[in-house]
Amino acid sequence: TLQEQETLRQVLVDVPRTAPDVPLFRNDKIRQSLSRLLYIWAMRHPASSYVQGINDLATPLVAVFLSEYFNDGNDSGSGSDSSSSVAGTAENTTTSILDAEQLDLELTQEILSNVEADVYWCLTNLLAGIQDHYTSDQPGVQRMVMRLEELVTRMDVGLTQHLESTGVMFMQFAFRWMNCLLLREFNLKCIIRLWDTYLSEGDGGFETFHVYVCAAFICQFSGQLQGMQFDELFAFMQNIPTSDWGDSEVEIVLSQAFVLSTLFHGSDAHLTSASPRI
Repeated sequence: TLQEQETLRQVLVDVPRTAPDVPLFRNDKIRQSLSRLLYIWAMRHPASSYVQGINDLATPLVAVFLSEYFNDGNDSGSGSDSSSSVAGTAENTTTSILDAEQLDLELTQEILSNVEADVYWCLTNLLAGIQDHYTSDQPGVQRMVMRLEELVTRMDVGLTQHLESTGVMFMQFAFRWMNCLLLREFNLKCIIRLWDTYLSEGDGGFETFHVYVCAAFICQFSGQLQGMQFDELFAFMQNIPTSDWGDSEVEIVLSQAFVLSTLFHGSDAHLTSASPRI
């Protein structure tokens, strides 16, 4: 059908743009595999179909499941409990996997098929919990951005007031944080560490806990942001300096997010109070 052709065209346009700075995703076999699983997912989920950004969500899963083979001596058995594989192998994912553009001699069809199946299964389960992020008008993303603004107002009213006075709206920068789950803000090794915690949080990891992570993340830069005016501030938010971040920096953000979730989760009245406090 015309809709299927348009979906396939969009997938084939987006896949070469996926993680362009990571050599792994310039490999032709990986790109073909990614194209197949994204197209099949879209055909099986017509309510949202394929939306730009879903391609990014598959990248940490591909890296983790590939590392299962190349870190463990090319073990050819792919465990049936894929979610356990993600959590168990995330810590062992190495730079060599992400930098391995030329995998053709080692990447057999059996390995590729197993990785593709595991990624598809995990991506399907991940998106099942946040599917309204990718339906018409993306209400899930808008809901999370509103929660983020309310939370930051409770944590750091000075920052919220400065953003408002300079004309920078949360939707202008945080929409991407929610739509792509911070994949554009962190390198893949950091994302794998981040998502490992999201998975351990259960069903709300990629939505509820993610908002607390975003709040902790922006407040890391509060002092700098409050010294900037619109142009500098907007440019900074589009390219936050995290390229040299590693596990230690991510774990600080995660620790702060956990504290916030303990304080505010289930306490909507605290977030919507008319008299915010720092």
